[in-house]
Amino acid sequence: TAGAGFEELETEGAIANLGEAHFLKSHLKANIIAWMDSEIPERWPSIGVIAPYRKQVSLLKEILAEDEELKAHADLIKVQTIDSFQGQERDVIYISLTRSNTEQHIGFLSDVRRMNVAMTRARKKLIVIGDSATIGTHPFYREFINYAEAIGHYHSVWEWDISSI
Repeated sequence: TAGAGFEELETEGAIANLGEAHFLKSHLKANIIAWMDSEIPERWPSIGVIAPYRKQVSLLKEILAEDEELKAHADLIKVQTIDSFQGQERDVIYISLTRSNTEQHIGFLSDVRRMNVAMTRARKKLIVIGDSATIGTHPFYREFINYAEAIGHYHSVWEWDISSI
């Protein structure tokens, strides 16, 4: 999401990113529509949406619950913190990294063991949403971004229509 203006907000020590949450909702909704059109209902994927910050999880739950189409598939979607999701798996995992700031502060994300927990929850598909300019200064995330680019799976937020976000 680098350059999209999806800056994190901190209130009373709680961190959330409204723009990133809305982008995740749009991305998830587009995927769900595609899956529903092409899959047999019994084979629809289970979906986990996880974030390192409780405030972001709360915001994601609120935003997803406001959408009528997503509400119809709420039984497929579980939204939790990374720590709360430990030991669980889903077919598809969305990770909202949340952090986006000019100082490149990444907070909890610097504990790469948490990211190991988050990334290994996906059975079939992993979608990581974050600000590469903020997280890319950390060696782990820089290598992760380089890997995603090398295999052709890095995408910029600018490849999507974000005008309504």
